[in-house]
Amino acid sequence: MILGAIAAGGLLPLALLPLVPALLTSHPALLELLRGSTTAIINMGARARVGETSLVLAVLLAVPSLMMFDWAFWWAGRRWGDRVFVWLLGGSSPRTERRLARLHGIESRVGPFAVVLAYLLPIPSALIYAAVGDGGMRLGVFLVLDLLGTLLWSGLLAGAGYGFGQQALDVANAVSHYGLWVTAALILIVAVRVRRR
Repeated sequence: MILGAIAAGGLLPLALLPLVPALLTSHPALLELLRGSTTAIINMGARARVGETSLVLAVLLAVPSLMMFDWAFWWAGRRWGDRVFVWLLGGSSPRTERRLARLHGIESRVGPFAVVLAYLLPIPSALIYAAVGDGGMRLGVFLVLDLLGTLLWSGLLAGAGYGFGQQALDVANAVSHYGLWVTAALILIVAVRVRRR
């Protein structure tokens, strides 16, 4: 179940990628709710600036999709301990051991703060979530801290969109216009490379 949730967390954004160009301008709230991507949040913040929606909605809509699979990484850390880090970091090596030691140091010193600041730190958030799970943080505490961190991130992005206003909407319109073709081309390139291998 844990591995299935982690895999779904990686595959779902890819599966929804073709919807981005179509929903970016026609249904931006739905796009933010489904994907919670940086582009979608900034787009909704810009729409709040021009009066199409509220800034509160721009901040809150991304929260469910951003947090949807975070619990799985916490649970993986709780259940498998250091083995999950070796898996997430790409196998056992001296470099992995150094990263693991650094991660445990961060976990012991600033675990709760790291969860809140996970989107801003130069460490993949999945590693932070697994580390605090391994460190014994209770699920309820983790979810509250994760919610605070997600609101902080979403608020920063929506605020950036609000600050850019119409300029951000002009970029969103351009992405919407050309994005479907770019997405189709990227999928084709990836399919050809996978087939060659």
